[in-house]
Amino acid sequence: MDARRTIIDLPHATVSALEWRPTAETGLPVLLLHGGGADSAELSWGEVGPALAQAGHRVVAPDLPGFGHSPRTAWPLTQELLVRHVGELVDALDLTDYAIAGLSLGGGMTVGHLLDQPGRARTAVLLGCYGLMPRLADGFRGRITHLTSFLLLRSGLLAAMTRSYARNRSALERGLRDLVRNPEARTPELVDAVLAEAAGGTSLETFGEWQRDQVLWNRLRTVYTDQLAGIRTPTLLVHGDRDTGVPLARIETAAALLPSGSLRPIPGAGHWVQRDRPDLVIPAMLEQLRRDDASTARS
Repeated sequence: MDARRTIIDLPHATVSALEWRPTAETGLPVLLLHGGGADSAELSWGEVGPALAQAGHRVVAPDLPGFGHSPRTAWPLTQELLVRHVGELVDALDLTDYAIAGLSLGGGMTVGHLLDQPGRARTAVLLGCYGLMPRLADGFRGRITHLTSFLLLRSGLLAAMTRSYARNRSALERGLRDLVRNPEARTPELVDAVLAEAAGGTSLETFGEWQRDQVLWNRLRTVYTDQLAGIRTPTLLVHGDRDTGVPLARIETAAALLPSGSLRPIPGAGHWVQRDRPDLVIPAMLEQLRRDDASTARS
């Protein structure tokens, strides 16, 4: 099923989005939010979107500001403004009953939206979710890793290293091994697509701006863990059990804190979990959507 690319004018941004429309719309519309780095709607959701549409869902996956085909904005890319951005997307798309799902940065935006506008989304899916850790890594060595990352960000060295890395195909292939553990999913086509996004757009620069806002010297600015008990929306956390960026233990804690939370560990998968194991992630997402449809029918 081919996607249709649309332009969405918002009060504070103009974004490009992919949209998959089903033959018959029998389920909730779904808003999909991609991750940071050299990511885009097509890269993260190019396989998920058609599968959800085939099951009867209208699916919209925007390129976040400064990523993919969406231009950068005049406002700084902070977590608070990205959460506002999600609310503006929901309004512009005229969504009332809807599902929302996000990967990594997009997962943190999803949590922020659930807290900012409680009760609007009917169900949610968080994949490799940001905002559930106090620092970039756990333990004593994690504190050193975090401080080092802060210094590299503030000095500009991390941005220079990232630009160099993004132009080096062999280095990029090695880096993708942590994100996509399944070698069959880590295809030459995927490497080419990530290289093209890194080289041809502003995603890395934009993501670096967000990182500089979020990474303080001793902690991350945004940690949602203490607020999770206030989220009543049924929420599924899908997480690779070999995700080295966000330990599974953090996600287990989050799932336990959410009043209507559930966890689906994906064996052998890394951080880019839906690219790694779409054969497991897509059915898990569809099951969550069907569960919400069933609960609505009973009420």
